[in-house]
Amino acid sequence: MSKQFRVAVCGATGAVGREMLKVLEQRDFPCSEVLPMSSSRSAGTTVPFRGEELTVIEMKEDSFEGIDIALFSAGGSPSQHFAPFAAKAGCVVVDNSSAWRMDPECPLVVPEVNPHDLDWHKGIIANPNCSTIQMVVALKPIHQEAQIKRVVVSTYQAVSGTGQKAITELESQVQRLMNGQPVVADVYPHQIAFNCLPHIDVFQENGYTKEEMKMVNETVKIIGDASIKVTATCVRVPVFYGHSESVNIETVEKMTAEECRTLLAGSPGIEVVDYPEKLAYPMPIDAAGEDATYVGRIREDDTIANGLNMWIVSDNIRKGAALNAVQIAETLIERDLVRVP
Repeated sequence: MSKQFRVAVCGATGAVGREMLKVLEQRDFPCSEVLPMSSSRSAGTTVPFRGEELTVIEMKEDSFEGIDIALFSAGGSPSQHFAPFAAKAGCVVVDNSSAWRMDPECPLVVPEVNPHDLDWHKGIIANPNCSTIQMVVALKPIHQEAQIKRVVVSTYQAVSGTGQKAITELESQVQRLMNGQPVVADVYPHQIAFNCLPHIDVFQENGYTKEEMKMVNETVKIIGDASIKVTATCVRVPVFYGHSESVNIETVEKMTAEECRTLLAGSPGIEVVDYPEKLAYPMPIDAAGEDATYVGRIREDDTIANGLNMWIVSDNIRKGAALNAVQIAETLIERDLVRVP
């Protein structure tokens, strides 16, 4: 019998936490026990797992004794506070917040891209930003083959990236507009229904938003090449699930569109959907609930010597958060990097 692990899911009542439980079950993760944890506000409620309803317990500093792996999706501040206690208890933390991503002591990992970075973990591993994850899954094989110089990305990000309140707000605004009623905007600064907001997270002094700078800095760290230049514009759109990205890539070596299609079709985690003659290309409604990163509209950029354009779509809650975290945990087991007390 293969080894079984005790797993904590922290932030288990949120959208990503619930998806983590679903992914653990669907992938038959080798867990002898799963402990759902949350703040005191949600403690005592239940979450489904393997046909049962598990009672959520309050996450405390001493909650991690005897836990092998903790999947965190509890927010930045709780992660900053509790993750060090978990690591000190001998538990490996995979954290979904932005708290540890740029910490030089913490690997930032997408298993299809840089699993080797798990080898130097010190107890806390960061799960990248959702929009970064799907982009680097597609960028890595291209970089290996033709060396990427520059990336220009524009995102079209679903409201689920903000959380359940944003999903509810979009639903409410659509209903009110269809009934001739004025809309109320609480989650976003402006109406999101039938609108696009070129503003995700807070604006920085350089004029970019925090989300845009996450894509810039995380891409370089994950791929491990500081020479890659990335610039981003991140837009919130009235879609429930699935982030889309228009990505322009400049490479050192020439790569044709057909070579790129062939390369990506054979790369892990990617499904190429690129049949314009059939009007077939990736769309968020098709990516929702799926594991793959979908790539299409692959074509050469004729304005530069070695340029490619592509369209990348993935489920931001699944591959962009929960699935990637579980894949990190699976890779830790494969590489024998789980420190069991």
